[in-house]
Amino acid sequence: MGIRKLKYLTIFLLPITVSVAFLFQGWLTFLPLLVFFVAVPMLEHFLPPAVENFTESERLIAQKDSFYDVLIYAMVPLQVAFVIWYLMIFHQIDAPLELIGRTIALGIMCGVIGINVGHELGHRLNRGEQFLGEILLLTSLENHFLPYHNRGHHTNVATPSDPATARKNEPIYVFWFRSHFGSYTQAWQIECQRMSIMGKGKFSLFNRMVAYTIAQIAVLLSIYFVFGFFAMLGFFAAAVFGILLLETVNYIEHYGLLRKQRENGTYESVKRIHSWNSNHVIGRVVLFELSRHSDHHFKADRPYQLLENHDESPVMPTGYPGMMLLSLIPPLFFQVMNKRITSQQAGN
Repeated sequence: MGIRKLKYLTIFLLPITVSVAFLFQGWLTFLPLLVFFVAVPMLEHFLPPAVENFTESERLIAQKDSFYDVLIYAMVPLQVAFVIWYLMIFHQIDAPLELIGRTIALGIMCGVIGINVGHELGHRLNRGEQFLGEILLLTSLENHFLPYHNRGHHTNVATPSDPATARKNEPIYVFWFRSHFGSYTQAWQIECQRMSIMGKGKFSLFNRMVAYTIAQIAVLLSIYFVFGFFAMLGFFAAAVFGILLLETVNYIEHYGLLRKQRENGTYESVKRIHSWNSNHVIGRVVLFELSRHSDHHFKADRPYQLLENHDESPVMPTGYPGMMLLSLIPPLFFQVMNKRITSQQAGN
């Protein structure tokens, strides 16, 4: 048990490869991209999925073990430090290719740590942990994710009302825009409705979307005045890359899955059959079990180390990095996944 938990330290492979990208030149500036979107998909193609769950006694131990929380808390200063590092070396970059490589490197950190770990902390019930999640999401300019994801996506997932649920035969390049701007709009609607219930104005500072907007503008202006306009654009580009990673993950997690609609117009409860699962071990540990997504939607506040595999969950043919690459070729993605949707529907 003590050794098994150390697998989550694999996450540090990301800042190590990004450090190489920041310190060296040439093709090494693309090392994070090569490791996580070339080497990892190849490895996961040959490594068998790990489907086992904790025993009851192991689950109780893991639930109380502070290691899991301390590890994700450590991601906050790490992410902030790498953003500052990128900005400090921005004007030392001469070759356009190296600028692209280092911006993508930071963008991968924005997606994997800034948004994914921010997502994990945003589901916690403790306000302090939620605040840490907000800091991480701020490094990717994606704070609207929290109100929309927790009160919109988890409520409407696998229905036409959810922008982050990809429709069958919907190309990912269309989905990126529909999901991002649709979720942003819903985040404002959710917060304005909350303000109405509280008896406050729509643009009150208690409205988290107002607070998030002010915070994001403050970050961008701070970067502009300290590091310059082009450094601000570089950071913005990295954040956009991280957001595209998020939306690509959203795309593969729920593609084509729909809940049954009752006669009164409401939908059946969210079940484990309404999210695609992946038990490929590298993606699991690097993404803090995000790929056990079916169980996450069934029990949203369950800490990452306790997420489980269940036989009824629909399964992806490979891990997240491989599926993300496959999604970029829509005809091939549809050919692979539509068969699985048909099979899933036939079994339910």
